[in-house]
This record gives sequence, C-alpha cells and structure tokens, in this order.
Amino acid sequence: MTIIKPTYTYIDNQFYENQAVAFDTTIQAIDCYENLIVQYPDAKTIKGGDNSVLYPGFINSHVHLEFSANKTTLQYGDFMPWLDSVIANREDLINACDNATMEQATQEMLHSGVTTFGAISSFGAELEVCAKTPQKVVFFNELIGSNAAYADALYGDFLARLDASKSIGNGVVAGIAIHSPYSVHPVLLKRAVTIAQNEKLPLSAHFMESPAEREWLEHESGEFLSFFQKYFNTSTPVTTIPEFIESFDNVATHFTHAVQASDAELDYLSMKNHSIAHCPRSNRLLGCGRLPIEKLIEKGIPFSIATDGLSSNHSLNIFDELRAALMLHYLGPLAPLAQMLIKGVTSVPAKALGVNSGEIAVGKAADFALVSLPHTPNSLEDIALQTILHTQHVDQVIIDGKSE
Repeated sequence: MTIIKPTYTYIDNQFYENQAVAFDTTIQAIDCYENLIVQYPDAKTIKGGDNSVLYPGFINSHVHLEFSANKTTLQYGDFMPWLDSVIANREDLINACDNATMEQATQEMLHSGVTTFGAISSFGAELEVCAKTPQKVVFFNELIGSNAAYADALYGDFLARLDASKSIGNGVVAGIAIHSPYSVHPVLLKRAVTIAQNEKLPLSAHFMESPAEREWLEHESGEFLSFFQKYFNTSTPVTTIPEFIESFDNVATHFTHAVQASDAELDYLSMKNHSIAHCPRSNRLLGCGRLPIEKLIEKGIPFSIATDGLSSNHSLNIFDELRAALMLHYLGPLAPLAQMLIKGVTSVPAKALGVNSGEIAVGKAADFALVSLPHTPNSLEDIALQTILHTQHVDQVIIDGKSE
C-alpha cells in the first residue's frame, strides 16, 4: 500500500486541500493523511512538494503514432494541400517512423502526465510499441476503403489487425476507428460497427473535419472532387452525412474533430449520446476552423482534448494542447473553461474510451499525474488555469500504482 500526500487533490472536478490517497493497483481510500496512516500503518508515503497538485493520469484520446517522423515535411495551412502532401510523402514518412521514433512520441506524452492514450492505427505498425510502453493503450484499428471492388480485401486486413490487437495484452485494449464519411464504404462501415456493438469495443470516427469534406458530401463538388477523380476515378461520394452518422445509432462513439458539423448534426450526436475528441492545434494547422465548444456545452455533448498525431501537430505534450485550447476558445469566463479542459483530459475521455481511470475515486485505477505550481494559488478555483499555464512536464507519473 502507498499513500500519496499532495497539497491539493483533484476530486470530482474540484480541488481540495489536505486530501491524501491510499492505493495499491487501484485507489483504496481518500482522506486526510493523518487518518490514512492510521488505517494503513505500513504504507509507503509519497509526499508532493510545495503547491503540488494530484490529478488522475491524463488521457490523450486521439493520437496517430505512424507519422511521428514528420517535422517539416508536410504542408500546413489548408486541409487539401496537407492531404496531397501526406500522399506524396507517405512512404518516406512511414519508413522513417521506426519503433524508436514512436517510443519517443509515447515518452513525450508520458512526461506530460498521459497515462492512457487512444492510438489510431492504419497499418498496425505501432502495436509492438504500444505493448511495450508504460501507458495503457486503447488501440483503435482504423478501417478505410471506399472502393467496393477492394472491400473484402480491406476488411480482411482490418480483421487481422483487430485480432492482433486483441491478443497482444500488456495493457492494450482493442478498439475500432472509422476513418471518415468520405473514405469508408457503407458496407464496411456497417460490418465494423456491428463488431463494436457485439463485442462492446471502443469506437471512434473522424467526422466533419474540413470545409472540403462537407462540400464533397453535400454537393459532390469542391477540392475533394478533383482528389477523388485523380486517385479513385470517381465523382460521387460513397455515403451521405445523415447515412454516416445514423450508422452509429446503437454504439456510443467518440467522433473526432466535428469542426464543420451543423447544429442539426450536433443535436443528433447529443441525442445518441456520442462525444467528440477536440484537437485544436491540428484543426488550426490544417485550416479546418474552430470547433464551437460553446455549442457542445449548450447541447450537452461531452468533449475530450487530444493532440492528434505529429502529421498535424508539433508536439504530443498534452499541456501544449490545453494551452492552445485555452487561447482558442475566447468566449466565456476563463477559469470555468480551464476546469472544463481538465475534464477533457480526465473523466470525459475515460468514459469515451471505456477505461477505469480519469478520476480520483475509490475503485478507480491508481493512475496519477503529480504536478507543482510555481507559487501558491490565490484560490482553489484558479488551480486548473494555473496548472495549464505553468506546467510543461509533470513531477511524477504513476500507472496502476507503479511510478514510471
């Protein structure tokens, strides 16, 4: 048994003084230190420094590791030129992204307090790295393929990757990701969603990321028209927006981006108990626009904060992402926004990914991130904001009760 004694503890989306936590692999008790040491006299004690804050381990709900070798190769500023640059440089970037490169990416997340992440995998190349990393991983096997002629082959490859992720163990949980409405044939989509429903697997899907995506799906025009004519010899989308989102009616899904989603579509996602992964820096770099989180709040749609991958970002540090979100969303009071952003890397993604963490509560996994503020905050209500502003790396990371 171990007792950790910080200055402040984040419990049920609030901050408390003089609250310590007793744990082994899971949280056993929360009380003042004096009571816990009487209850567990043989426990080892971890004492946080001055102005230390104990959070549940952070969760990065949506990250691509397969393009972690990218630094200056891909073109930013607009979605379609970026996509063209991905296709042009795809093989070189994949070949350059060896295990060491992906391990470095997972370590960057770990040093910023990320104890669980959702890995979106197109090829399965990062499975070995995810099995070795200290963090817990929800391994989202991505399904992609809009050409019916290749549907069976693509589906067979997807099933093989899914089976591999189910059997590897070591903290890896298998999940399913649908690439996007424009890139997955409805037949394949239905099969994959059925698996997720029957096997109760976490489900993710890119949705309404760019203006070009909406124009293509609604009007069969725009920059995606020339893209599909060039690469796939087609001028017709494989699905419609309503057909796509209705496919997820029976499985709570973590939709990624949704920057260009309409009010009616957001209402539908809310009605079906879906959630959204928000990647603010990726959206900015690809010219996708700003996700109006004020609408999500109004409609009761939970949202996580995620980094996306290094193909559309410059770091996987979760605090870099939180600071970007803090500056991007200028509407409304600052302190409540910061508190909501902390929820977006703790309890919200935990529920969306189906993991037993994201909260400091009895019975939850003993996953923690311990940080230190530079000075004493003026009030408990300021701690979330000051944490986001002043933290680059955490002091200590604990996963399943073990210091990493």
